[in-house]
Amino acid sequence: MSKFVTSFLKDESGASAAEYVLILALVGLAIVLGATALGGALNKAMDDTATKIGDAVPA
Repeated sequence: MSKFVTSFLKDESGASAAEYVLILALVGLAIVLGATALGGALNKAMDDTATKIGDAVPA
C-alpha cells in the first residue's frame, strides 16, 4: 500500500496537488451544504411532528 501512495504522490502526469486540493475543497463544501440542508429538513420534520402530537393530546 505504501508503494502505491508513494508512486501516486510522485506521479506528475494528470492533475497536480493544487488541483486535488481544489477538488477536495469542493467536495468538502458540498458535504457541509448537504448536511446543513438535511439538518434543517430534519429539524422542520421533528417540529411538525411535535406540533401534531401536541395538538392531538388533550390538555
